[in-house]
Amino acid sequence: MSAAARAAQAPAAPRTGPLAGIKVVELGGLGPGPFCGMLLADLGADVVRVDRPAEQGTPARFPVLHRGRRSIAVDLKHPQGVELVHRLVAAADVVIEGFRPGAVERMGLGPDACLAANPGLVYGRMTGWGQDGPLAQEPGHDINYIALAGALHAIGPAGGDPVVPVNLVGDFGGGGMLLALGLVSAALHARTTGRGQVVDAAMTDGTALLLAMTYGFLAQGAWEDRPGVNLLDGGAPFYGVYRCADGRHLALGAIEPQFYASLLRVLGLTDDPDFARQRDRTAWPAMRAKLTELFATRPRDAWAARFAGQSACVTPVLSLTEAAEHPHNVARGTYRRAEHGGPEPAPAPRFTGTPTAPPDPAPPVGAHTDEVLRAAGLDEPDITALRQKGIIG
Repeated sequence: MSAAARAAQAPAAPRTGPLAGIKVVELGGLGPGPFCGMLLADLGADVVRVDRPAEQGTPARFPVLHRGRRSIAVDLKHPQGVELVHRLVAAADVVIEGFRPGAVERMGLGPDACLAANPGLVYGRMTGWGQDGPLAQEPGHDINYIALAGALHAIGPAGGDPVVPVNLVGDFGGGGMLLALGLVSAALHARTTGRGQVVDAAMTDGTALLLAMTYGFLAQGAWEDRPGVNLLDGGAPFYGVYRCADGRHLALGAIEPQFYASLLRVLGLTDDPDFARQRDRTAWPAMRAKLTELFATRPRDAWAARFAGQSACVTPVLSLTEAAEHPHNVARGTYRRAEHGGPEPAPAPRFTGTPTAPPDPAPPVGAHTDEVLRAAGLDEPDITALRQKGIIG
């Protein structure tokens, strides 16, 4: 039996963390919605994810994103399945859904129906384009949302093509993280007023929000609206990435004068006239050419050792596997060895008064169906009848 299956059968341990006592119903989705559910579960919320009966018993599709919650398998295309979820929603503090606008309304699980039964409910909606606007019904993915929000254009080399930043900006930073903040904020309001509300989190909105400082620079005339020529987009030779002799890379972030001075000292460039005027953009091409040539003479780890403890803001560019093994990350427990056998990020941030517990592994789909329905007031004959009809897994 897998660790996830064993955890699903074990008695539920009391939740710990700042969100302990918060009950969340997550209507199964992909990407940013599950990430939001993971964040809330990591911080102590009791999250019940509603999955499809056809997937009953299968391993979690995303073993990290689906960690820390319980899973029930319910057919939301059947009226009795919708009725079951309404029972859960009536006792919940928060609902998460990530379908295209109008889809949950057609199921009978839209915010109006849920808030009518539970006026204190916080109903979170995760979409790419938002609940309204000309593109609300259009399909899309992270790359489309960050393209329309202006972020993709800003990422890439001067004169080159935009570089796709994985799906970190739209799906997770501007999506799931934004929704989690909105849900916690609305839940705090509901606790003090008794009034719930709908939280409309759009990845285009969140991506735009992440560009706040960049737009501030643009307004001040301190940012050119083209990539690879600015202080923080790789345009500055002292803030960028360099290839080393072994094909691996170093990251330089020597912006402040004292760190820039340390960089030059370690490299033996303190008296080089090409580096005398740090912020003079006309000197940047010569500076970059010399740094490129110099860093190509040694392997990455040799450079990393040379810069260790020198206060020059120079670090090795680590792979995913290397990052989990770096001594600093190990010392802080930034990553943990998960039950699926590989590393995964540990819950964050850290709390002194309400510390979080290590997350439970992602359970098999539907592992908690009977447990959750019994807690909702159904008896064994009711559960058996629902299973025979195929309404639950």
